[in-house]
Amino acid sequence: QVNLVESGGGLVQPGGSRRLFCQASGTFFKFDAMGWYRQTPGNQRELVALITEGGRKTYSESAKGRFTISGDNAKNTVSLQMNSLNVEDTAVYYCYAESTDYYDHLSEYWGQGTQVTVSS
Repeated sequence: QVNLVESGGGLVQPGGSRRLFCQASGTFFKFDAMGWYRQTPGNQRELVALITEGGRKTYSESAKGRFTISGDNAKNTVSLQMNSLNVEDTAVYYCYAESTDYYDHLSEYWGQGTQVTVSS
């Protein structure tokens, strides 16, 4: 059983900043990657940013230059610093983690989501 708990969502004005935080707990060996996805009503969940155990980072085009992902393997946490937010960033943000076992079986885990609303 793996639990991912997000925090940091809320209302922010256009041009403002917000930091999301995710803490993993439960029974697991290690994560190969952790990251953030987001979803708006009627749309598919989309990748925002991902960081591997080795520290390699991947960003969506909309996140590049504005968002910064960071992780702590020892503490099983991942954060997302979001700057220069605009109304298009309004979404439910989900923490994500993945791990691969000895047989290369991929397991994916999701948090419950935290709402970020960008509005004046």
